[in-house]
Amino acid sequence: MIYRVLFVCMGNICRSPTAEGVLRQFIRLNNMGDKVEVDSAGTHGYHVGEAPDSRTQRAAAVRGYNLSQLRARKVARQDLDYFDLVLAMDKNNLDNLQRLASPEQQEKIKLFMDFSKNFDDNEVPDPYYGLGHGFDLVLDMVEDAAQGLIEEIKEKLAHS
Repeated sequence: MIYRVLFVCMGNICRSPTAEGVLRQFIRLNNMGDKVEVDSAGTHGYHVGEAPDSRTQRAAAVRGYNLSQLRARKVARQDLDYFDLVLAMDKNNLDNLQRLASPEQQEKIKLFMDFSKNFDDNEVPDPYYGLGHGFDLVLDMVEDAAQGLIEEIKEKLAHS
């Protein structure tokens, strides 16, 4: 069984590619590369084909994550069939995904921060219009939630 995870934010150039890059690294570190597939997409097509924001890439690179090969894409209805878990970065994107989804697909759509252990926030803030420290906060939150997500995936795979 391969467990498939999709991260979703508005434009797919800051938060969701950060989450994709972090989870890819955690998957490698946990020797789960043959068991977990991860991708990211945006609810809007503003940046389709573009690399992650340069500030996002710089902040990620400082922590050892390489996002340079990732490219933005827009989430498609078939993604909701293909992926086992679709994780929104905030409530706005959660609402957009829920409107796109069929009744059967609703249960696989969640907020990414539901997996966080150390943050009370239920949304990952969009750092795009803020100052540089926002990108570090996003990484802190994503790393925390990704660790919780890895634990959840390990449990699901153990029972499949």
